Amino acid sequence: MANLLVDERDVKFVLYEQLEIEQLSNTAKYAEYSKEMYDLVLEQAWKLAENEMAPANRKGDEQGCVWEDGKVRVPESYHRPYEIYRQGGWLSMAEALEAGGQGFPVVMGLAAIEAFGAANLSLFLYPGLTHGAARLLEVFGTEEQQRTFMDKLYSGEWSGTMCLTEPQAGSDVGALRTKAIRNDDGTYSITGTKTFISCGEHDLTENIVHMVLARIEGAPPGTKGISLFIIPKLRPENGELVDNDVICPGIEHKLGIHGSATSTLNFGENNNCIGYLLGEANQGMRIMFQMMNESRLFVGMQGQSHASAAYLYALQYTKERTQGSDASRIRDPAAPKVAIINHPDVRRMLMFMKSVSEGLRALLYYVGFCDDMVRSAENDQEREKYQDFIDILIPVCKAYGSDMGFRVCETAIQVLGGYGYCQEHPVEQFLRDCKIASIYEGANGIQALDLVGRKLVIKRGQLFKRLIAETEEFLGWARKNFELRELVATFEAARQQLIEVTKYFGLKGMTEDYTETLLYATPYLELFGDIAVGFMLLWQALIAQRRLQEIYVDAGAKDAHSQREVLASNRSAAFYRGKVASAEFFITNILSLAQGKAKAIMSGQRAAVEIPEEAFTLS
Repeated sequence: MANLLVDERDVKFVLYEQLEIEQLSNTAKYAEYSKEMYDLVLEQAWKLAENEMAPANRKGDEQGCVWEDGKVRVPESYHRPYEIYRQGGWLSMAEALEAGGQGFPVVMGLAAIEAFGAANLSLFLYPGLTHGAARLLEVFGTEEQQRTFMDKLYSGEWSGTMCLTEPQAGSDVGALRTKAIRNDDGTYSITGTKTFISCGEHDLTENIVHMVLARIEGAPPGTKGISLFIIPKLRPENGELVDNDVICPGIEHKLGIHGSATSTLNFGENNNCIGYLLGEANQGMRIMFQMMNESRLFVGMQGQSHASAAYLYALQYTKERTQGSDASRIRDPAAPKVAIINHPDVRRMLMFMKSVSEGLRALLYYVGFCDDMVRSAENDQEREKYQDFIDILIPVCKAYGSDMGFRVCETAIQVLGGYGYCQEHPVEQFLRDCKIASIYEGANGIQALDLVGRKLVIKRGQLFKRLIAETEEFLGWARKNFELRELVATFEAARQQLIEVTKYFGLKGMTEDYTETLLYATPYLELFGDIAVGFMLLWQALIAQRRLQEIYVDAGAKDAHSQREVLASNRSAAFYRGKVASAEFFITNILSLAQGKAKAIMSGQRAAVEIPEEAFTLS
């Protein structure tokens, strides 16, 4: 039976044929790794996801987390797969050998994340956040902090969190009130409350290490005065673990991810919470941004992984569900019933899901590949180039990936109809679990503001210019393909619209009125995401169309009839034809709308901000 979590063939296409990750073996950092090793990783990740994590998913959703007297129990079904995951070294597979990892490329880590997220997101959130905390310690921690905390986090023996949000300080992090007072021994006494902390309290690991933003007494107001502290649930003291005065007064009851304990945490209720400064004082936001960027890519993967699973499940359903007659005999009451995959509107929905999930996979893997290029670069110029690509694409990956992932899940329910709305099929859980991705780790509106307000202007616009230059180089190759010339032309037109809107925002940024850039930041990010995914699908189509022609030539298939016979009998040919179809559908149905989207953004229309508050009305 086919894997209904991940499109295994497409994963390998992106890794080996599109990104050609085998080229990483030419670098000193990844010289010891090969395609055979990558294939083994994929095989084991898919096996763990399908055989261990996925069976625990529905049970975990039904049971949820249980809070009692300050303690939280995760679903019982989570303990076995987590232990297998931990012992397999999956948490640190893409980390350096010196840090206790296995040294695999980041892009391979993302391929594993896709499988684990699709199988059981609630469970995977625990090690996902742990990895981010460990990575902060690897980059910014002292030797003592790394040996005390990082090693146990990377091994999965302990888990980690990030603690930013407070009751009065959500997106406005600078308004936080958690306070740190320096002690004579260099530690800090911490008091404050954090809310909506994913995996903040649980019994999956012996200890939990919280990365907490707080303000040292006397520090400047706003984000400039924020520092980052390591605050374990149990602090090491004289060779033992003792209570560190971190109390969980309750957990949230949510739409989805029921197996993930979204907690409120009180630090220092009894004036006995000790924190350890990570990095320099008042540099907390700069340090935390690394974990946030990693988390934002991970959240984009959540959207993509749910999209992939929802599409594959819906696809299988359409091949099994019989309803109605073929369109060519729709008026014939005696016509035999057919599987619903034969109905045009069902096909339209399937193509939307297929093209979006494949395009997102390529975009997100590409950013992981860029990270590998940064880590393996032999000079600063190359390193900066790929880091620029990461920086400008991260908010797009997070926001567009989570938004479009949700839309694919929504479409999957529509394909299944009433059955999709019922719990006997998993697509309704995909939808519920996926929704949080557009909200946490910086709501998608914040991602849009980050893109427009920061990423477009830093380095005098170099990040955007560099990305556009890269696509121009690609188009020099794409324009030579006569058969896909219409797709290339549509992409170029959409790309030009993005350039024009970006210039428009640049001019607006020179004035004192930022209203329009704030008002249209989200539509701009959506347009950016359309172009980014369209680019990835066009890139794939050019590769696939060449491979398809090679298969036709080898088979002697020169006409449409013989080529159709090849597609019916040759799975590789059918796959490559599907890749071209994904590009055709997405570029024609979505990128062709770029002009209208750009026109709306540059219209100057301000009804949303000019309407009087009273005119919204509640009466």
